[in-house]
Amino acid sequence: MVNAVLGGVLIGFAVSIMMLFNGRVTGISGILSGLVRPVRFDIDWRISFVSGLLIGGIALLFYRPEVFVQESSALWGDYIFSGLLVGFGTLLGNGCTSGHGVCGISRMSVRSLVATMTFIIFGMLSVFVFKMVRGSL
Repeated sequence: MVNAVLGGVLIGFAVSIMMLFNGRVTGISGILSGLVRPVRFDIDWRISFVSGLLIGGIALLFYRPEVFVQESSALWGDYIFSGLLVGFGTLLGNGCTSGHGVCGISRMSVRSLVATMTFIIFGMLSVFVFKMVRGSL
């Protein structure tokens, strides 16, 4: 419980710092798309942000490798299909869960509230369908 609260506080602090000092929403899909289609004078902070995500993940792998243990019976094809669905949903929803769920809702954006509710509903529906088709995950 303490880790979840601490993680939430750190995420809230990080997105607040991003908005305060960079004037931008911390939406991962938007940050990554800015690397794919770079704009002059707008790439350094994006590279730094994504590098920080990768370095943080690698550091966690060495510090707490048990959090990377996969106990799911899902197949690689399931992960690939799920990733493609998430990517499509990100394009369709004009943003991802971090942008809408963390940043948009905190700014009282109705569009972000609807998008986040849609993400959650379809995530629950996906789990239900996978459990019905494959048994348990």
